[in-house]
Amino acid sequence: MSGAPPRSARQLFGRGTWPEVSRIADILRMETVGGVLLLVAAVAALVWANSPWAAAYRSLSELTVGPHALHLDLTLAQWAADGLLAVFFFVAGLELKREFVAGDLRDPRRAAMPVAAAVGGMAVPALIFTAVNAGLPGGSLAGWAVPTATDIAFALAVLAVISTDLPAALRTFLLTLAVVDDLLAITIIAVFYTGSLSLLPLLAAAVPLGLFAFLVQRRVRSWWLLLPLAALTWGLVHASGVHATVAGVLLGFAVPVVRRAAGDGPGLAEHFEHRWRPLSAGVAVPVFAFFAAGVSVAGAGGLGESLRDPVTIGIIGGLVLGKCVGVLGTTWLVQRFTRSELGDELSWWDVFGLSLLAGIGFTVSLLIGELAFGSGSEQDDHARIGILAGSLIAALLATVVLRIRNHHYRRLREIEERDADADGIPDVYQER
Repeated sequence: MSGAPPRSARQLFGRGTWPEVSRIADILRMETVGGVLLLVAAVAALVWANSPWAAAYRSLSELTVGPHALHLDLTLAQWAADGLLAVFFFVAGLELKREFVAGDLRDPRRAAMPVAAAVGGMAVPALIFTAVNAGLPGGSLAGWAVPTATDIAFALAVLAVISTDLPAALRTFLLTLAVVDDLLAITIIAVFYTGSLSLLPLLAAAVPLGLFAFLVQRRVRSWWLLLPLAALTWGLVHASGVHATVAGVLLGFAVPVVRRAAGDGPGLAEHFEHRWRPLSAGVAVPVFAFFAAGVSVAGAGGLGESLRDPVTIGIIGGLVLGKCVGVLGTTWLVQRFTRSELGDELSWWDVFGLSLLAGIGFTVSLLIGELAFGSGSEQDDHARIGILAGSLIAALLATVVLRIRNHHYRRLREIEERDADADGIPDVYQER
């Protein structure tokens, strides 16, 4: 049997390598902190938007700053959606490229499952939203992509709150699924939600983007060279009519992952990720959530009317039911067709809980809702209520399922920590 593939290659959610597990753990800790800040910002926005001082919140959101050149005279809410989220997608681009070039997902067998689960987790919610809005009077098909996104920071914040000892393989799967989800979402935004396209600025954006790529390929780290090129690329993409967050992904993909030599220290993608992830998780996403989540229930026609709107129903159904069916069903199909097995000690209840957790859609869902219905419109308000309600229901259901498994994994973790050698690496990650 020496020619048989190693057991981990035939397992879904098998243990990754120890360096990759350690790196993912650091990322998850940062995203968890960002998720808590996101929750605080969203709650603060909801309270303020439904308080006697709601007019001040709207005035702050609609305050216009910036030059008219390149159409940069934007409101603060638009700066958060177009500018700060570009930082978020830049980090997502860095992470996705690193995973597939130097991470455990460079192995196609490991990459297939989270990619397939991300596709299934986007397709089924879109179908549910479309079916609801095509079948009910007053529906709108424009928001079909709203319930397709998973918010990794929000999801990890929920995990932190319930204190689950979910295995690293499942946490890595959730992170990878969400990053692939973000890439697919930005593709949907670029293709389906670009209202008018101006080719000249878009072609001009290739010049600073190309210079940025040339410099980073030569391992140049000087911010005073790279930052102006990145900002100019972002501005030109924004002026072209394509959503400016696309520029963040393109800039992230341009950064090299592999080091030039073994002694060069971390790769440039890892270096930039360490520098920019705190800004993304701790500032960009919470500030966007603050401006995007402040929906006035009274202004949306009342909570009862909002919940009867097909847009709201479709989003809730897509996030709660569609995400669960899409992620869980696709994972089961991968297991059936590849004849793989779940990793040691794992249960399909874990995958079920994780699939429910993937129904927490927030940051990108709010962004797509604004693009689909128009910021400040009644349907946009209903979409935001649907996103908030669907995410809350998905979080509560996932909490119930994962809390049941919490004690089991806590006991396993304690055993692993006792078995760790003096080098601090658990024996299960060391080759015999």
